[in-house]
Amino acid sequence: MKFCTETLKKLQVKFDAKIISAHRTPDRMYAFAKSAEKENYSVIIAGAGGSAHLPGMIASMSTLPVIGVPIESKKLKGLDSLLSIVQMPKGIPVGTVAIGEDGAINAGIMAASIIALENKEVKKNLVLWRNKQTNSVKKNLINEF
Repeated sequence: MKFCTETLKKLQVKFDAKIISAHRTPDRMYAFAKSAEKENYSVIIAGAGGSAHLPGMIASMSTLPVIGVPIESKKLKGLDSLLSIVQMPKGIPVGTVAIGEDGAINAGIMAASIIALENKEVKKNLVLWRNKQTNSVKKNLINEF
């Protein structure tokens, strides 16, 4: 999830990073999910590994958008996490990104995109970031013969 926080910092999106486990700290999860909207959170990004219940459990208790990041596990390389997060029951949506680093980065960008709908400063930073990304792609191959 450090790649997610790095992305949010680059885009100058205010965020909190909390350690919550659906299985090991269920009371903490419940309290956070129930209070997040009242505490002015806009989007929740939840990284989870293994059975990966955290994003879905939070989504079941909040109307805020939830982005689930499957964490790469030792046993199944994150496939277990991906399948758990993406297979939500009807009515409990979780936006799911790729496993690991790429997914964590994309979760930060997706959260910024959602926030940018209402926040002009984040929108400006997101546009600049995307332009920089676009401009980093070469237009022509250089003939080195």
